[in-house]
Amino acid sequence: MKAKLIVAIRLAILTVLYFLCFAFVSGALLRVASEQPTPTDAGGTLIALFAVSFLNTAVLAYVILRSRWAGWKLVLAIFVVFYGVNTVMSQIETAYFLTRLPPGLLPRLFLAGAIIAALVSALAVPILGKGRRAGPDDEGEAGLNMPVRQWIVKLALIVIAYVIIYFTFGYFIAWKNDAVRAYYGGSDPGSLLAQMRIVLRETPMLLPLQAVRGLLWTALAVLVIRMMKGEWWEAGLAVALSFAVLMNSQLLLPNPLMPQEVRMVHLLETASSNFLFGWLVVIVLLVWRPSGRKSAYQ
Repeated sequence: MKAKLIVAIRLAILTVLYFLCFAFVSGALLRVASEQPTPTDAGGTLIALFAVSFLNTAVLAYVILRSRWAGWKLVLAIFVVFYGVNTVMSQIETAYFLTRLPPGLLPRLFLAGAIIAALVSALAVPILGKGRRAGPDDEGEAGLNMPVRQWIVKLALIVIAYVIIYFTFGYFIAWKNDAVRAYYGGSDPGSLLAQMRIVLRETPMLLPLQAVRGLLWTALAVLVIRMMKGEWWEAGLAVALSFAVLMNSQLLLPNPLMPQEVRMVHLLETASSNFLFGWLVVIVLLVWRPSGRKSAYQ
């Protein structure tokens, strides 16, 4: 009971620190000219930011507390995962789809994300009691030890699965929404296959871009898997929550560049698809064996 209370107190402290880091860095680097918010809007933004701070802190805390690593190795790993998921993976999409951003905003988004990730990871690891160097961690490699040929097969399967999940969820959840289509200036051709023909004709680079993103997602998942201890499903939960929450929770925040209805639809679309994909990556890497042999976790 005492241990749980201590963790809860540390989580509360980290939530407040995350809130302050995000507020100060975003205020300094990401101001966008817009109408002055009303007191009601400002209050809603504060509530949303506290929700984002708590959700992201809770996910990071789970990964840190269940990690076999500690010290600066863990700080660096958490930074890479947090920055990669929260900023790099999301802003790749921003750069591709939102071509009329205010001048200089995109580089500042990457810079702000890096500063926030560095501050949060450097604070979270010692506050959660993982600041000291850990012992040997060789056992974490067992589940990922496989021949090159098997890696190629699994990576190909993961990339194909990601592309299918991305476009399926994108069409049936996002593109079926009138507000989303109006925001991007498109129309519904009536079926996923028809939509894919339009994508291949009008935006041919989108398909290879998502294939590359599938590989980047997998690299981040491998890092989480390597640092996690326990059963394979704990790594699966950590990856799925990281992909779903760390990337998408910021859609809860009011955004002058994207209407609320569009944000909420994208939140449902990407949080659900990323959560599913996170589990799929871990199952393919740790549980499924093309040769039919049992995995290291069975």
